[in-house]
Amino acid sequence: MHKFNKFTGVVVPLDMAHVDTDQLVPKQFLKRTEREGFGEVLMYHHRFDEAGNEVDEFVMNRPHYKEANILLARENFGSGSSREHAPWALQDYGFRVLLAPSFADIFKNNCYKIGLLPIELETPLVDDLFKRVEANLGYRLTVDLKEQTLSGPGEFACFFAVDPFRKQCLLEGLDDIGLTLTHEQEIAEYEKEHAAPWQAAVSGGQQ
Repeated sequence: MHKFNKFTGVVVPLDMAHVDTDQLVPKQFLKRTEREGFGEVLMYHHRFDEAGNEVDEFVMNRPHYKEANILLARENFGSGSSREHAPWALQDYGFRVLLAPSFADIFKNNCYKIGLLPIELETPLVDDLFKRVEANLGYRLTVDLKEQTLSGPGEFACFFAVDPFRKQCLLEGLDDIGLTLTHEQEIAEYEKEHAAPWQAAVSGGQQ
């Protein structure tokens, strides 16, 4: 997992509440077993019509948002089933930061595990950001995880909260495997100390 420290990106305003994981990755695409490629089907039924053509009116298909890597949304983002494919698709599409008043708990935890940063902001602040982004094409925000701040044009600045443990994992680029490996020495010592009694018990049972 890549380390996350300070990042500046274009914001796309997805003015939708209660976007669930089935909207993010429709069920017909869940047969894939690899993580890669899910960005192609992100928000599929919103981005494409029945013939597979892009829907020009959908915000993510507009030319100036094609390279956006910060997603601004409304409340209860990521609700529904606990499929991990939803965060995979968002990351594979290019998003690194998600902004919303609230996220579904399981979805939020799945985001943290792959290095995708979900930031919860008060609703009035989200409303203000929607106005700023829609009034300024290509609006960019800088996310400073270490300082826990967002900043942007027009003297926009705010603080955001983040769980200390999750913050440290992101700053150090530690996923579940990486976190386990930080305790490699302690694990080795534990196995060494407990190997002999276990082997003796097994050996004794075989006699």
